[in-house]
Amino acid sequence: MSLLVFSLGVLGLAGFQALLTRQAVEASERSRAALMANELVAEMWKARRTELDADVVSAWEARVQDPAVLGLPGGEGEVTALDDDAGTVLIEVRWTSVVRGSQTSTYITEFSLPPFTED
Repeated sequence: MSLLVFSLGVLGLAGFQALLTRQAVEASERSRAALMANELVAEMWKARRTELDADVVSAWEARVQDPAVLGLPGGEGEVTALDDDAGTVLIEVRWTSVVRGSQTSTYITEFSLPPFTED
């Protein structure tokens, strides 16, 4: 009887460990997506405008797709300009989650620069 209870406890711990591993992988993917979006935001701060050159955006999109350089599996990046006076952009990073199989995950951030004054 004690062997049965012990076995059930070990099986429960193994299931809990598998759950923790899946959640850690998902958290890592979300973190990498946020880093990729913030990388583009940093480029916008550096340029002091939300409209970046096509080569900068293309290079960023290539990094999002390349898991060897912190990118994501099946990663896609997209920048969409919103129609407002602040020049707001929507930065979207999509990827195929390793844990969820074919399910697509998405990270979205909205960004606009404050007006700059020349010194």
